[in-house]
Amino acid sequence: MPTENTENTADAENANTTAAIEALRHSNASVRLKAALAIGTDPDAASIDALIERCAVEPEFYVRDMLTWALTRHPPQVTVPQLIQELRSDRAQARSQALHTLSKIGDRQAWPAITRTHLTDADDAVAQSAWRAAVILVPEAGKPELAAILATQLGRGGRETQVSLSRALTALGAAAEPALRTAQTHTDARVRQHAVATEHLLRDPDAAFEFALHEAKRIVALGPGRQEA
Repeated sequence: MPTENTENTADAENANTTAAIEALRHSNASVRLKAALAIGTDPDAASIDALIERCAVEPEFYVRDMLTWALTRHPPQVTVPQLIQELRSDRAQARSQALHTLSKIGDRQAWPAITRTHLTDADDAVAQSAWRAAVILVPEAGKPELAAILATQLGRGGRETQVSLSRALTALGAAAEPALRTAQTHTDARVRQHAVATEHLLRDPDAAFEFALHEAKRIVALGPGRQEA
């Protein structure tokens, strides 16, 4: 009898997992959200592929966030290799969500898979996810090189993108200083302003980005050696 009860329980769990996986494709976002929550609450390795596949196409931010949470509830030794494979996807959202999820898992075996290509991706969402993941996963010895790559993106995009990059660079601490100093001599004023603003935030983490950027524009406009004018 115990064997029969065990089999019945296993069948019920498999049925629940199958139903939740099917619900991930439902047209109603609330149903998809509940499905991801159910999978994360009672993790089953059989659902990992479906979670990763849904991450690549899910249009709702709050559902994607729940999908990521559900993936973090599974063993990293299973999820991380599959997420690394997703970094080679042709879909920008697939790459972005995989990077985001890897940053939440925090397993440093993923670090070598984050390449310059990801850090300089033409899609802002992918690049921002790569920056966040990289500064979490990078080993200490790799910080200067990472900072140098990130510095090549200074001046890029609008406010959200620039704030994201500044946060990534300041998270690297002193390792970012040489790259920021070099960027302050760039021929592009936007790059110089962003570099100066980021260095300001590095020295004063509580400062607002807008204030730091305003000060940076003033300093760049004054030119070298006239910052106090």
